[in-house]
Amino acid sequence: MAVTFMDLVKQAESEIKTISVEEAKKLHGRPEVVFVDVRDHRELEREGKVPGAFNAPRGMLEFWIDPTSPYYKPVFAPEKQFVFYCAAGWRSALSTQTAQVLGLKNVCHIAGGFGAWAKEGGAVEPLAKKA
Repeated sequence: MAVTFMDLVKQAESEIKTISVEEAKKLHGRPEVVFVDVRDHRELEREGKVPGAFNAPRGMLEFWIDPTSPYYKPVFAPEKQFVFYCAAGWRSALSTQTAQVLGLKNVCHIAGGFGAWAKEGGAVEPLAKKA
């Protein structure tokens, strides 16, 4: 029988670090920490984002993290700490696992994702409109 998406999420969660919103709030704003929002652009437009977060849509993550990729993004420098989040914590669990597989060492994700962040009073900013 095939595995389900929740099987994949549970497997990822068993291999990664998950932090609470309170722990994430303590990391937010530190220069060595990068919050990575893996939601798609429509979600950011509709709900906003964690201030200063870098948007890396889930479908581009492998290409942007891998320094051998022509699409590599320097924001994924290995000396940084990365806090991944999505809407509810499923995509960010998979993303955190992917980042580890690709060699990033200091990675985690927020339990409950952006929904929990906003509900628990985490700072939210609207997506900046492009001119």
